[in-house]
This record gives sequence, C-alpha cells and structure tokens, in this order.
Amino acid sequence: MNFTDVRREFQIRRVLRGLSRQRLALILQPGDVWVIERAVEDNDLTDRALKTCYMRGWVDFLEHALPTGNLTPDGKLPSGYIFDRAKPMYRLTDSGWSVVNRTQLWVLVSVFLALLGVIAALR
Repeated sequence: MNFTDVRREFQIRRVLRGLSRQRLALILQPGDVWVIERAVEDNDLTDRALKTCYMRGWVDFLEHALPTGNLTPDGKLPSGYIFDRAKPMYRLTDSGWSVVNRTQLWVLVSVFLALLGVIAALR
C-alpha cells in the first residue's frame, strides 16, 4: 500500500465520519424540504468516497434522487429556484457505524489482552 492509497482511505473514512455528524435542522413547508446541518461537502472527491462506502456496505441509500441546492455564500436562500440538481442521500449502516467507532480495532485489542491474560494465568 503506497502513500496515495493511505491518503485515499483516510479521505473515505473522513467522509464517513462527516456523514455520521449530519443532522436535520428543520423541515420547510410547503413541500417537506429538509434542511441539513453539517452536511458533507458536495464535490467529486466526496461523491467517489460515498460510492466507495456504498460498495463496501458502510452506507445505504435513503433517497435516490433528492432535489438539492446550496445556500448563497452569505448563508441566505438563493433567489429564484432553490434546487439546481438531484443527488442521493445516504445513511450509515451498522457496518458503517462500526467503522466510524473503530469497533473492530477495539475487539482485536480486547482479544489480544484476553489472550495475554490466559497465557499469564497458565504460567
């Protein structure tokens, strides 16, 4: 594994952690428009990372073609039509939460320490 692969894996896990921090701020009416706080960035790298996470089973589709738009740079709603594209909305699976919380690492460390305890007890 070279440095580029390690950096790409770090980027994938960073996007996954960012996805776990998203939350619904409010629902605008009419039309049930979801306003997401702390949303992940909307760029090509994030899209590739989310599709890699989907391929690995860490995320799943919540909605396939959700109308999406951005606020203006000063944080206000854009004039005219708010939605300029459609993109999927993802949710974390149980496997994704395990990756975010590094559950596998904790299990391996626990098994290793238990094995050391058994060896010490047998001596």
